[in-house]
Amino acid sequence: MEKIQLICLPFAGGGASIFNEWQPQTMQFDIYGVQLPGREKRFVETPYTCVHEAAQHVVELLIKDTDKTKLTVIFGHSLGAVLAFEVTRLVEQQQLYPNVSLVVSGSPDPWTPRSSRASDEVDDDSFVEKVQAFSGFTHTALEEPMMRELLLPTLRADVQMHEDYRPQNKTPVQSPILVLRGDVDELVSKYDVQQWQHASSERVVFSELSGGHMYFMDDIQPLLAELSDFVKDAMMLGEEV
Repeated sequence: MEKIQLICLPFAGGGASIFNEWQPQTMQFDIYGVQLPGREKRFVETPYTCVHEAAQHVVELLIKDTDKTKLTVIFGHSLGAVLAFEVTRLVEQQQLYPNVSLVVSGSPDPWTPRSSRASDEVDDDSFVEKVQAFSGFTHTALEEPMMRELLLPTLRADVQMHEDYRPQNKTPVQSPILVLRGDVDELVSKYDVQQWQHASSERVVFSELSGGHMYFMDDIQPLLAELSDFVKDAMMLGEEV
């Protein structure tokens, strides 16, 4: 079977490299990690603070860099989930790929405002503590003063982008959705993720994996297995993939 194109949108503070590291662990997917401004090879560029502007930019990258003939899955975790939702809307409008499926992870649905905010914290230490408390994940680079100074502007922009996000309308996407959550995620509840049922006019499937908010950081295989099963089921049902 031809490989399926897996487009991955970053979580807050993340870059494309984490997704590119997944490639050796899967034979089913061709992985394209989206590199947003403000990180890794694009470190000197100004990061976005608006999901809608970032989504437009991502689609420009996809038009330039991806295969328009392949079955395509768009994946995003946390901030990446709502960004992936908006990118899917734009991709559908432009009919960029023959078949598209959306996979969202660790995020409330687009219409649920974020109940807690970290971006309002002026003090850097308080901001980092709150972000780490929300995510249940500690980035070791933030513990080093020089690295923290370099990374904080992009992390702040990402967190603001996520917390300020509001959809422009209530129109659902027309692609099937797989919704994922860590079973002990203290940031995003089971109720939160179940509200994604309203985000698509097609099938919406829910699944929990072992772990907290950043459940896939220790072992990516359970996530890749869920993606594979979802794609196979979609193909059997004759859905877009």
